[in-house]
Amino acid sequence: MTQPTPVSAAERLLAVLAAFDRSAPALSLTEISRRAGLTLPTAHRLVGLLAAWGALERDASGMYHIGLRLWEIGALAPRGLALREAAMPFLEDLYEATHENVQLAVRDAMEVVYIERISGRSAVGVLARVGEHWPLHATGVGLVLLAHSEPGVQEEYLAAAQLASFTPHTITDPAALRRMLAEVRRCGFAVSDRQITDDALSVAAPVHDASGDVVAAVSVIVPRAGARPNTLAPPVRLAGLGISRALGWTSA
Repeated sequence: MTQPTPVSAAERLLAVLAAFDRSAPALSLTEISRRAGLTLPTAHRLVGLLAAWGALERDASGMYHIGLRLWEIGALAPRGLALREAAMPFLEDLYEATHENVQLAVRDAMEVVYIERISGRSAVGVLARVGEHWPLHATGVGLVLLAHSEPGVQEEYLAAAQLASFTPHTITDPAALRRMLAEVRRCGFAVSDRQITDDALSVAAPVHDASGDVVAAVSVIVPRAGARPNTLAPPVRLAGLGISRALGWTSA
């Protein structure tokens, strides 16, 4: 994915960082140059600056990765650090109750971003990783966040030309998605059934801040075979309620 040619020095630096994504976590200098829309000498100079500062790291094979320095700074984001610290005891309780994958996520524009995860050795495999972006409609946490977004955000999402599909079970029909969002608001939790992988189901619940706004979602991901969403919903909702109260929310 080649980006538009950056103009300013800041845009060039950001273009180098933006060259990395979920599909390309490791890049050669030539690949960075191409994906960032920069000449090779310019890419070489900027990559050197970023690597010296710690934003990029170079492995033994010569490939570049996002560096720990950038991760440390990103962890200071208010929606990340404070939320994760408040949530962790409740995520741990939810994991102890289920011994399945537990995740915490926030909305970033029209995508969901995972900011914390606890996973057991025997838990079902999941594709999402901390820091990754996924479509809102295909995940349990995304459905919760979309259902509680402003009406304008929902309408913009529903008006998208094409909703991404990952399995035959992914909801891609806007009318069906609209009904699903209404059900999420009605019952207080979301169920994403085999929307990302054919073998997993997730149950998610909202997290409120002190003002009552939904700022995050918590979920548990379990094997689809034998899953009982209505049994999983109470502990997931309890975790969301606990995190909300830790953030200062008082339910009516």
